[in-house]
Amino acid sequence: MPSKILLVGGGGREDAIARRIVESGSQLFSALKNRNPSIISLSTDTLITDELDHSAILEFALRKGVDLAFIGPDPVLDTPLADMLISRGVRVASPTRLAARIETSKAYMRELLSRYEIPGSIEYHEAKSVQDLQKMILDSTADYAVKPTGLTGGKGVKVMGIHLETRQDAFQYAKEVLERDGIVLLEEKISGEEFSQMVFTDGTHIMPMPLAQDFKRAYEGDLGPNTGGMGSITDSDHLLPFIDSGTRERALQIISSVINAMRSEGNEFRGIMYGQFMKTPQGPRVIEINARFADPEGINVLSISSGNFTEMLYSIADGNLRKSIDFKKSATVLKYVVPVGYGTIPRPGRLEIDGNFENENLKIYYAAVSGTRENVVMSSSRALAVVGIADRIWDASDIVENGLKKIHGEYYVRHDIGTRDMIQKKISQS
Repeated sequence: MPSKILLVGGGGREDAIARRIVESGSQLFSALKNRNPSIISLSTDTLITDELDHSAILEFALRKGVDLAFIGPDPVLDTPLADMLISRGVRVASPTRLAARIETSKAYMRELLSRYEIPGSIEYHEAKSVQDLQKMILDSTADYAVKPTGLTGGKGVKVMGIHLETRQDAFQYAKEVLERDGIVLLEEKISGEEFSQMVFTDGTHIMPMPLAQDFKRAYEGDLGPNTGGMGSITDSDHLLPFIDSGTRERALQIISSVINAMRSEGNEFRGIMYGQFMKTPQGPRVIEINARFADPEGINVLSISSGNFTEMLYSIADGNLRKSIDFKKSATVLKYVVPVGYGTIPRPGRLEIDGNFENENLKIYYAAVSGTRENVVMSSSRALAVVGIADRIWDASDIVENGLKKIHGEYYVRHDIGTRDMIQKKISQS
C-alpha cells in the first residue's frame, strides 16, 4: 500500500514537491489556501484553508491517516503544526518550530554563529531603541543592510546605498521596523555574488543539492524593489560559472557546523536547510540560513532530480539520511511569470496556456493561481514558474523564452535571467 503524504503549501515550490512525491508512488494529500490546479490534480484529497490554521490541517491529516508530512512555506514552520503532528504519531520531514528559528529569527541565527564561532558570519548589531539607531546610522559612516529579525518573504531587507539612498532613509526605515517589532538588525554591508546552497539533513548528516542563484530584484539588470524571487539558475556541474568548488565546500562546512551546533543544544534540525551566501575575498559569508526549500531555487533542483523522493523524506524524518536522490548533469533556468506591476502595484489577470506546453526540457509549475492548467487566474503574487533544462545556462534560458510564447495574456517576466550576456558579465566580475 502506498504511503500517504501530507504536503502543506500551494505555490510553485510545492507544485514541484508534489510531483516528486507522486512520482515516487505515494498518495498526496494537500493543504493549501489557493486552488492550485496542478497540486489539486495530483492530490488524492485536498483541504483548502488558511495555511496558518494548524488545527484544521492537523485534523485533516489525522482524519486522512497520513503517514508523513512535509511543510513548504516558511510562515507555516513558525506555527506549532510540525510539533503537533509529531506528538500525534505522524512523521514530519520538516523542522520543529524551535528548530525553524534558524530562519524565523535572524537574531537567533546570528547569535548561534557567534556563540559557536562558526566561520562566515558578518558584523551585526541588534538595535532596540531609537538612540541605538541614531548612534549606528546617523552618527556613523558605516553602511548596513537593515533587516527585520522575523520572516519577510524576501521583501523586507533593505540595503543602504541600494534600496535606501540616504542615511535619513535608512534611519526612517529602521525606525519603522523597530516600532513594529521592538528590534531591528543592522548587518554589515558586503558585496559579491550571492548563491544558495540547499541540503537535505537528518540532524547529523547532510546531502547537498546543486548550487543555485536567484534574482530578487523586480526589473531587468537587477534593478527595482526586492521580490520573493523573479527567477533562478543552476549549472550542469552543480556549481555556478562564477562560484568555485572551494567556495562551495566552505559553504557546506558552515551549514554542517550550524546543524552540529543546533544538535549540541538539543535543538536538532531535520528537513531542508539552505544557506544564502555571498562570495567575498574572505570566503563565503552568511546572508541568511533558511529552514526549507528555497523558492524559486528549489524548483530548479527538483526539476532535475531523480530517485525515490518519498524515501528521502522518510530518512529525514527518521534521522537516518540515505542517498535516494540524484541530480542530472544539466543546467536549468527558471523565470517567474508574474502580474504586471508585481513588486509595486500588481494587476492580476487571466492567462491561457497551450495544452502541449511541457516536454523533456521545458517545465511549467503553478504558483499562486487558481483555475485550470490551461486557464489560470492570477493573484497579486507569482503565477507560473517556467523552467528550461539544457547543457548550458543560456541555452536553458532560450528554452524558457520559446516556452513563454505558449502563455497568452498580460504578464511580466524578467527575460534577462540566465542569458549569455548576464552569465559572461558575472564571470568577468568574479
